[in-house]
Amino acid sequence: MPSPFPGMDPYLERHDVFPDLHDRFATYLSEFLQARLPAPYYAALGQRVWVEVSQRYIQPEAQILRPRSASPLNEPGGGLAVVARPTTRMVVVHVPHDERREPLVEIYSGPGRERRLVTTIEVLSISNKTPGEHGRDLYLRKQREVLHSRTHLVEIDLLRGGEHTTAVPRDRLAAEASPFDYHVCVHRFDDLEDYFVYPIRLDEALPVVAIPLLLGDPAVEADMQAVFNRCYESGPYRREVSYGEDPLDPPLTHAQASWAATLLSSRGP
Repeated sequence: MPSPFPGMDPYLERHDVFPDLHDRFATYLSEFLQARLPAPYYAALGQRVWVEVSQRYIQPEAQILRPRSASPLNEPGGGLAVVARPTTRMVVVHVPHDERREPLVEIYSGPGRERRLVTTIEVLSISNKTPGEHGRDLYLRKQREVLHSRTHLVEIDLLRGGEHTTAVPRDRLAAEASPFDYHVCVHRFDDLEDYFVYPIRLDEALPVVAIPLLLGDPAVEADMQAVFNRCYESGPYRREVSYGEDPLDPPLTHAQASWAATLLSSRGP
């Protein structure tokens, strides 16, 4: 059974659900493109890796104890009082770290050492859109590098929450596009001043996006809705999500909530 929503499913934006969708989407997008790319192009999965302090609860491995105050020792005959000196103990504080990995899709032309990176396709993660997160800093650094290279950049934002992150300036996008919830941004290295943006509303299917290749070769079409449907069919979301009961983060607008309630009620049990 497919998702009850026509495009992106807002119930899958939760912090405990979206990371799985993020990884599946990159994997199945690579698979989708691989079947459609002409020779000598091919799609491969890349990875961005970093280490950060774990958010998991860890049982303390050391305790710092304050010694009890020593009592003076009164010696007969007016001897001096001797106070025991506290002993400074070294302690080991264990701070666990987790390794984080984010897959991305890369389109290459040519084999082996002759291969050239043509297009980088990023599916934005929650970390990419959260201020102060190390994953966001790394993403923005990579984004700047790609924008100043001879590589096309495609960014897929399926999250309503968080900071604007795609390369297109937010104010320019807001001025040109009607209100939207999600979007895909394409920047070609041979057209520095233009951003090709696909604005997506919650009540719309995900678009077919033209993925640019080298000059002279036609773009390859990527059906984002087909990729999402494959993710949903293969994923755990039907068992993981209670539609109409689970809270949405961020919440829907009043109009969207009414629309979603009608949609879910027509779906039946």
